[in-house]
Amino acid sequence: MKKIIDYILSSVYLVYFGLLLVVFHALQVIAFNVFGRNAQQKVVFVLNLLITLGWYLTGTSMKFTQKFSLPTDRPIVFIANHQSTFDIPAIYWYLRKYQPIFVSKIELAKGIPSISYNLHKSNAALIDRKDGKQAVSEILRLSKYIGENNYSAVIFPEGTRSRSGVMKPFAAGGINALLKKAPNALVVPIAIKGNNKFDPNSGLFPLVSFSKLSWTVLEPIEPKGKTGEEIANLSQEAIRVALEA
Repeated sequence: MKKIIDYILSSVYLVYFGLLLVVFHALQVIAFNVFGRNAQQKVVFVLNLLITLGWYLTGTSMKFTQKFSLPTDRPIVFIANHQSTFDIPAIYWYLRKYQPIFVSKIELAKGIPSISYNLHKSNAALIDRKDGKQAVSEILRLSKYIGENNYSAVIFPEGTRSRSGVMKPFAAGGINALLKKAPNALVVPIAIKGNNKFDPNSGLFPLVSFSKLSWTVLEPIEPKGKTGEEIANLSQEAIRVALEA
């Protein structure tokens, strides 16, 4: 019976989700071409709010906790564990004050309404995971951009989603590159919990109804005097402790 409910509620949500992507793609194009990037990003923030609220259609609850005050006058590098496609919308909405820009695989930059368009217009780092040189170059470009504008970057240093919920080792290379041209950036870990159970197959269907999702913004890490490996390890340990709490 529970599986039948999952299929029914997932169908309702995915129709809702698909309509949002199509409608907000058009709204983004209009906003960007008439008013510029800032207007387009406001449209994206609303899109991600509506995506997040839509989870209630599946009976799923979510909790976003920010335990520490964060600055808006310096860049921030958010480091999160990665469990699902749905990791992203809540970060986009709840951390919108910090203008988050994502490090994303290049495959997402083509063919997906709203999402592909925003990746290009937000200046996301679109990395080819088979081409290390290109990936570093893209992340360095983003590093320079957030450093110049006091924006934030979001990176998932596991590289790929963990379907089991058990974190993979955090790679230091992307973190190093993000800090390279934004040396005054603050590093902030985010612990994400439950998304792997909500979307266990990373295929969006069926979603597991009545799941519990949480995002917890953890204590900032001052990167000065620390290597990328140290920052990766400190971030991963902080996230591990939060997930086990």
